[in-house]
Amino acid sequence: MSLLIHGLGTANPPDAISLADSIAISRRLADPKISHWVEEIYSGTGVKRRFICHGNAVVRDIIDGTQHTTSPFLLHPDRPHGPSTAQRMEQYAEFAPKLALAAAQRAFGLDHPPAHAGGSTIPPPSSITHLVTVTCTGFVSPGVEFYLMKHLNLRATVERVNVGFMGCHGAINGLRVCHAITTANPHAHVLMVCVELCSLHYYYGANPGQLIANALFADGAAAIVATGNAFEPEHQYGRVRGTGSCLIPGSEKEMGWKVGDHGFEMVLTKKVPRLIAQHVKPFLADFLSNFGLGIEDVGSWGVHPGGPKVLTSVEEGLGLPAGSCDVSKEVLANFGNMSSPTVLFILEKLKDAPKPVVLLGFGPGLVAEAALVG
Repeated sequence: MSLLIHGLGTANPPDAISLADSIAISRRLADPKISHWVEEIYSGTGVKRRFICHGNAVVRDIIDGTQHTTSPFLLHPDRPHGPSTAQRMEQYAEFAPKLALAAAQRAFGLDHPPAHAGGSTIPPPSSITHLVTVTCTGFVSPGVEFYLMKHLNLRATVERVNVGFMGCHGAINGLRVCHAITTANPHAHVLMVCVELCSLHYYYGANPGQLIANALFADGAAAIVATGNAFEPEHQYGRVRGTGSCLIPGSEKEMGWKVGDHGFEMVLTKKVPRLIAQHVKPFLADFLSNFGLGIEDVGSWGVHPGGPKVLTSVEEGLGLPAGSCDVSKEVLANFGNMSSPTVLFILEKLKDAPKPVVLLGFGPGLVAEAALVG
């Protein structure tokens, strides 16, 4: 059985931040011991613009050292390490549900009625039987899924699954759950929503590794509306034929994070690109063989842009032609690394690209996750 994707929607907070303002914020909030690295690190990420939930007024207060807003993210002598984790979670509870709803509404086509595109009819919210939410940057309960149920008028009997703390490949884990649901019940109608507010975990201090995370991550949400094979109309974004997973040996200390007193603390070592380059080809060759395919049969690549070096390591490790990850680079440049929603932003841009598409992401472990869409 397959998972048929009929609708896909993406959303970002209203305000974008430029590379120049990102550098200015970092110089204001970073420890002076590492401030001389700021411009080089930020410019090397390939990120030209990001969307963050804080808003332009807060950004200007941080850069100018003013106090026109009451954001807990403003630098203050009483909180040299920034807001507490509790304060950051309060911001998550305020902003994440609304952003998730915006992505879901676009996936249903509710922002451009009627919900028709390319000959495909998107199932309405009233038909949804299962709701899968994916997030790793915040936790509150009742949370995002309850907000979606209320504001989309979903049935009270919708079956819910939360996929948490999976990181950048979280959307692929979510697709695996959706695929399992529609395989078990071909009549199922599934809504999956990924939402991340990575900017809430901005690090204040003198850790160079955290400075790289500050430079890469951003906020966003993405959603899909999908069904099993029993749903007749043509699907827009392809069918998920299957997913695969590979734990890269000896890598458990190379990528991960933990909950600290002042946000989630990221670990991302320099070994990650090399480990990806070494292990990605054997993993994908074995995964694709299950469908009678080889790496050369893949029409398009949707690689999660953990950073420019990650994309280079995938291209080199797989021996791909130049430009194979250009869509991923474009999303990284214009949106930053939004963690779990990012591969769906890429899939949206690959809607009319040659099929099949391989979605590929890397997360804590170090674990590679893949999905075949065709």
